[in-house]
Amino acid sequence: MSNGNESIERTEAPVTFITGGSSGIGAETVRRLLGLGHRVAATGRSAKKLASLTEAAAEAGAGDRLLTFEGDAADWGHVSSAVEETVRAFGRLDHAVANAGYATNGTVETGDPEEWRGMVLTNVLGPALLVRAALPALKAAQGRVVLIGSVAGFKNTPGNLYSMTKFAVTGLAENVRMLTTGYGVGTTLIAPGRVLTPFWDERPGGADAAGPMISAEHLVDTVVWALSQPPGVDVNTLVVRPIGQPN
Repeated sequence: MSNGNESIERTEAPVTFITGGSSGIGAETVRRLLGLGHRVAATGRSAKKLASLTEAAAEAGAGDRLLTFEGDAADWGHVSSAVEETVRAFGRLDHAVANAGYATNGTVETGDPEEWRGMVLTNVLGPALLVRAALPALKAAQGRVVLIGSVAGFKNTPGNLYSMTKFAVTGLAENVRMLTTGYGVGTTLIAPGRVLTPFWDERPGGADAAGPMISAEHLVDTVVWALSQPPGVDVNTLVVRPIGQPN
């Protein structure tokens, strides 16, 4: 963890907690929200990438508005303690963004079963743990949960276990919405199509072979829009594809 000192100013600026905040969509979301004046807490597995995020925030004059936590989004002890520290440091929590997730190569026929457990836990258990940890503070703030799913959670492809995990996120979003709407807490599922991020670095053929893509910045426009909805407005499902992606 960095920047976890007692001197962090408590203001009325919104507080957003993001899992998987060290790269890709998560890191771009952190940067954008800091630029908009939010106070942000970000988790990630890479200490090096989190340190770079912290350094950039400091250079932009936003170092006192960023907390970072190195750890596993599928580990209850890590998630719960990071949320508790965020609320302690900033005094509140307005938004929880479950962004951490990844895909393994191959299908249920050809993939490596030893790699599946981590993906399933991160993609499915991780968002549920964040909701569990953040909900008391979100209820107090009348805040919002944002779950980053995928069009793969609406469209099957043959033997795609990653798709199964994102179908689970789609189901979790509606499950959480039904629970939290009575508390005055909003729930938004954002399901991107192909986004140009490091996700594609280890995919066969890389990004060039995948087809049209939107940038992480474009997707973060949607995240920020969802977070900026006024009290009483619940936007539930946003599917964002690049033009030219048919599935």
